Amino acid sequence: MAGAEGAQPQQHHPCSICMEPMAPAAAHRGGAACAHAFCRACLSGHVRAKLESGGGGGGAVVRCPDASCAAALDPELCRGALPPEVFERWCRALCESLFLGARRTYCPFPDCSEMMVADDDGGGAEECVTQSECQGCRRLFCARCGVPWHAGVSCEEFARLGEGERAREDLLLVEAAREGNWKRCPRCRFYVEKSSGCLHITCRCGFEFCYGCCKPWALIHDGCPGA
Repeated sequence: MAGAEGAQPQQHHPCSICMEPMAPAAAHRGGAACAHAFCRACLSGHVRAKLESGGGGGGAVVRCPDASCAAALDPELCRGALPPEVFERWCRALCESLFLGARRTYCPFPDCSEMMVADDDGGGAEECVTQSECQGCRRLFCARCGVPWHAGVSCEEFARLGEGERAREDLLLVEAAREGNWKRCPRCRFYVEKSSGCLHITCRCGFEFCYGCCKPWALIHDGCPGA
């Protein structure tokens, strides 16, 4: 009695990089227009190396390592062979490469940092977009200053503030000072509100100045526009 015909053995093909034989289930094709196949370790190492060195001549475009093949590798076809962080890095690089030459801006919030293309019509600084909404975290920021949105304070006022004066409570104080026409001591920059009396102000730091023009006070102080 003749025995049943045995199953055909799987045909092994060599990896196009290391030339080691691979079972069909372990072979990874890198591109739809490329017939070359690679083992997981070689394909992952090739993509990682190209990303770290700036890509295969086209920025984020990674090409087949075979010298006779100019096909670009497809991230989705390679995904099964790549560690998640390498795949995500490759996708980010490809996304950014689509906007080469465009003016880009980034969300200023450290827990987001989403990249966006700035909506710039080529006008002057006074015409550029300021209040913007991050497409990732949906928070408001100033595209001109690159900081969280400074409501009630112009970009010019914000630029004049020191590094320690840009917190939310500081911006509220600046807005209140502008609405109340408060003045700042020329020496210590402390806000002073005058409700009545003459223009001669003695700040808490001891500096004497004119509330009308903010110049140092003198015994003869004529011509002040606030007098």
